[in-house]
Amino acid sequence: LCVPQVVERCVAAAGYSVGEFAALVFAGALGFAEALYAVKVRAEAMQRAAEAVPSGMLSVLGRSETNYNFACLEARKHCELLGIKNPVCTVSNYLFPDSRVIAGHLQALEFLQENARKYYFTRTKMLPVSGAFHTRLMEPAVEPLAEVLKSIEIQKPLLCVYSNVDGKKYMHSKHIEKLLLKQVVSPVLWEQTMHSVYQRRQGTEFPYTYEVGPGNQLGAILRKCNLKAWKQCKHVDSLEDEEEAET
Repeated sequence: LCVPQVVERCVAAAGYSVGEFAALVFAGALGFAEALYAVKVRAEAMQRAAEAVPSGMLSVLGRSETNYNFACLEARKHCELLGIKNPVCTVSNYLFPDSRVIAGHLQALEFLQENARKYYFTRTKMLPVSGAFHTRLMEPAVEPLAEVLKSIEIQKPLLCVYSNVDGKKYMHSKHIEKLLLKQVVSPVLWEQTMHSVYQRRQGTEFPYTYEVGPGNQLGAILRKCNLKAWKQCKHVDSLEDEEEAET
């Protein structure tokens, strides 16, 4: 950032999925090189897990009457009728009110798309990913990441970092290690995290928020979760900053 005071005055950080490693590096809990290696191992292990089972992720926009858990239950029953043992179909990402990502076996996701009206889905879209991330289909990826995290020195964060797993602040180094592993197979509670970050007494001003990185999807999600907080949100594209510096 061009304004050093922004970094110096920062009081909290959060990162979406793999972005949580970046938030922990920023907060001084992880070294950059070690975190980069952990991300590499995590990505390769998750890719191997994805290739083992035909699976994917489905973005779903619902309504107030949409019951996501019931829809997933019926999709799993459909898979069982097809002969799939222990099928997976569950909410893997909570984005904002009435917006979810459902992940699991491809047959389950196809069933949900075909029966979208029955479950009050107003829009469904398959995401361009190769697996059901943040579900138990990613269990084979946990152990490789665990081995890496054991070899890394993890510090207590210098500022509040919120976990994707429960939307709460990390407490200490062992807590970070435990939840980074759990995050691989647990849904990303981003909507809940936004409520935790911006919870304040009525009349209290909202802080400035900076979304760092390519794209502004998280800012768009914040707008849906908390309009007042979004009005104080700015986007910083690191690639654009580098180009400006070179120019």
